[in-house]
Amino acid sequence: MNIVINGVRYHVEQCGSGFPLLLLHGFTGDSSTWSPFCDSWGSHSQLIIPDIIGHGESDSPEDVNLYTMEAAARAIAGILDHLAISQIDLLGYSMGGRLALTFALAYPERVRKLILESSSPGLLTEDERKQRRMNDAKLANFIKENGIAAFVDYWQNIPLFASMKSLPEKVRVKIREQRLQNSPIGLGNSLLGMGTGSQPSWWESLHKLSCDVMLMVGEKDQKFCSIAEQMAVTIKNSSLVMIANCGHAIHVEDQEKFGTIVSDFLSK
Repeated sequence: MNIVINGVRYHVEQCGSGFPLLLLHGFTGDSSTWSPFCDSWGSHSQLIIPDIIGHGESDSPEDVNLYTMEAAARAIAGILDHLAISQIDLLGYSMGGRLALTFALAYPERVRKLILESSSPGLLTEDERKQRRMNDAKLANFIKENGIAAFVDYWQNIPLFASMKSLPEKVRVKIREQRLQNSPIGLGNSLLGMGTGSQPSWWESLHKLSCDVMLMVGEKDQKFCSIAEQMAVTIKNSSLVMIANCGHAIHVEDQEKFGTIVSDFLSK
């Protein structure tokens, strides 16, 4: 299904039935990130799975302003309005988690339960954000000058994804092939508009969350374990789940355990 919001076409997959569960993939991902969970989660939830702007089959416009976290959150609201859905459960991974958190803070009445996998509220200080914006701009320029394949080669080898090197080769090949389908313009503009340095810091707003929140991290992902521990202190009605033998992409590295934990949380 394609839905046009503010002149931008969004590709949206749907499966299952029950209370709506909207799923947001990470940077370089697309809706296929969540395809393995359609059978299990679809037995209790209506899954709504968009390609975030600049990713997958959604449009990759030139205007960077369309890629800000706030604009992306408004687009999600527009998609839900189009589908006549007033309230959802919401799960986001990494960049998609930052977007999920942004949406939950902007539209608190529309989120029943929030699941953040390997996510953060952004960077606390302006100096940190400035440095990250500079780094993301360099990466965006790298994509422009060297192409998507060279960038994917670089991206899959950053330390954040070190634990994924132990995955079966066919899984790693499938992930690489999916990443290569993305638009260079879309990924570059996502770094510039939706990167951790460009988004607002939500650390001071975490106490405003009133829905049930589950924070999920892999124990090998020490950076995000630390972030999640700090978030859990501030977010009321929150639970923190650390998954053994996993890094950043828990849903890939231990799909069965991840799926079960999510189902259990949603059923409570």
